[in-house]
Amino acid sequence: MKKFVIDLVFVKAVFLFALVFAACQTAELSKLEIFPTVSPTAAPTTNSNENINRSKSEPYTGDLSIFEDENRAKNLQIDRVMDILKITEGKNVADIGAGSGWFTTRAAKRVGDKGKVFAVEINQEYIEYINERAKKENYTNIQTVTGAEDNPNLAKNSVDAVLILKAYHEIAEPIKVLKNLRGSLRPNALVGIIDKNGKGDDHGINKEIVTEEAKRAGFVLVDQYDFVKTDGMDYFLVFRAEKSVK
Repeated sequence: MKKFVIDLVFVKAVFLFALVFAACQTAELSKLEIFPTVSPTAAPTTNSNENINRSKSEPYTGDLSIFEDENRAKNLQIDRVMDILKITEGKNVADIGAGSGWFTTRAAKRVGDKGKVFAVEINQEYIEYINERAKKENYTNIQTVTGAEDNPNLAKNSVDAVLILKAYHEIAEPIKVLKNLRGSLRPNALVGIIDKNGKGDDHGINKEIVTEEAKRAGFVLVDQYDFVKTDGMDYFLVFRAEKSVK
């Protein structure tokens, strides 16, 4: 009888131990579900402030002669544009979305041998075209730069002025491009954007959207003009990087 009682107590103890063990496992599982572990190799969280929620145009890949219209310099008043951006002899300039190098060569002539113009393009064929053009036209102060959809890939503290001429509406990640551009700007550098009002996917984008995106990237609008085309569709915005960005 005594042995039976002892055996019964032993069985109850084992049963209670099993219940406690199961409860602990459940508690541990709940903890994992509430506070999941993160793999050290997991991709970093994307900054939502860098995303855009609008249409954009596909980058132009056609015949580069379209940029060489004989009336283009007159319509855009490109010398006045360079005056406003303070592009003078000895300055370093970036032409983002350089295309055929139409503006690149004009800026190179203005800055002279003591200055430099960085022709930024994501299209390798255009890069090669600009290199050949610079060689043919004897511009030794032009340097081509292969950019990315989110980065112009310019060296730190390397430019005094930037122009994005009729290319902003094609940039896939404009806020990231502008943020990455900030580190390349020298003190008091100006960034000009010439484009036309549009819906984003029609090779144009409203200037209010450009201004808002530039603000998110840490730029402030310092001036705007509408002289770059007589029909009033084109606009010229001038930005400066904020001194400090939160």
